[in-house]
Amino acid sequence: MKDKIINEIKEWIVSIVVAAVIAFTIKAFIFDIVQVSGPSMIPTLHDNDRVAIEKISLYTKKFTRGEIIILDPGNSGRGLYIKRIVALPGERLEIKEGSVFINGKKLQEDYLSPGTQTYAETDIDMIIPEGYVFVLGDNREVSEDSRYIGPIPIDHIKGHAIFKIYPFSDIKKL
Repeated sequence: MKDKIINEIKEWIVSIVVAAVIAFTIKAFIFDIVQVSGPSMIPTLHDNDRVAIEKISLYTKKFTRGEIIILDPGNSGRGLYIKRIVALPGERLEIKEGSVFINGKKLQEDYLSPGTQTYAETDIDMIIPEGYVFVLGDNREVSEDSRYIGPIPIDHIKGHAIFKIYPFSDIKKL
């Protein structure tokens, strides 16, 4: 009887350890949930929204324009940011006349609130370096983004937002 109880306890311990390892692996390398802090992505995301992110794209290092990403802005010391990729490595980005241009063509940004203008302290005209992306918040008036901190190294990207999962009344694919 005593051996049976000891064996059952061992089975429980092994099961718990295996479950913990699987959960850690998923959170560290595949999937996570983050909370939005601040207004920089309004109207797409709001303060305290919860977003599901995938991390598999980090290993391929292939991102697309329009993706919403979680990133480490570097030495600003403000934690992680959530922004939208607007320009990819090798592309010419211009911000002028209140608009974003990629390779000379005005970027259509249907995700922005109507009438949103994009300005920087000075007009921007640059080629995005290899290994970097240029990101902007959807709420351009308040977003601290690549207009101020420069292009973001792809290695600083921590995940790609795939779903808004909270509040429950506004669950949607991003």
